[in-house]
Amino acid sequence: MNIKIPAYLHEVFGERQNILQLAAIFFFGVIFTSILYIYYSNNSYEVASWRKILAFLIIFDILCGCIANFTKSTSNYYAKDKKKQIIFILIHVHLLFVGFLLGTSSLAVTLVWIYTVICSFIVISIKGANQIFVAGLLLCIGIGVTPMLGMESYMLIISMLFMIKVVFSFSVDHYQNRIS
Repeated sequence: MNIKIPAYLHEVFGERQNILQLAAIFFFGVIFTSILYIYYSNNSYEVASWRKILAFLIIFDILCGCIANFTKSTSNYYAKDKKKQIIFILIHVHLLFVGFLLGTSSLAVTLVWIYTVICSFIVISIKGANQIFVAGLLLCIGIGVTPMLGMESYMLIISMLFMIKVVFSFSVDHYQNRIS
């Protein structure tokens, strides 16, 4: 069953969203963010509480977007308008904010972010079935190299999910044979 999404949320969920997928998006975001917070919040004990809270709200957004961008509604919404897709990629500085707020290794986080943005622009410039292959290749390279950057384990998890969100989940037009 699909529900109509309010216009101010189209950039997040598209125009019509499957209610079960919407529930899964929020379930994944809440559960996984909670697990990360419970498991890793002691690693940043010297970080002010407000910074942790803000960081984990941004992490929640990253995690929800990782799943939401795989939905037909969100994928189709951006596939119709490359300008919106480019703006979306350029404003996705979430990973940099999380790294700053939690006081993590800024060089490693910055390198992951730069790699992710460059790969996203490469992927959206490709049309057809090769887009999925190239996105998968670039994602595998990123996931393979990122652990070598020596970042904290929670930032490693968040960085890899951010790459999945932006390089593969968002940048690929997953439903190329869509019906309006």
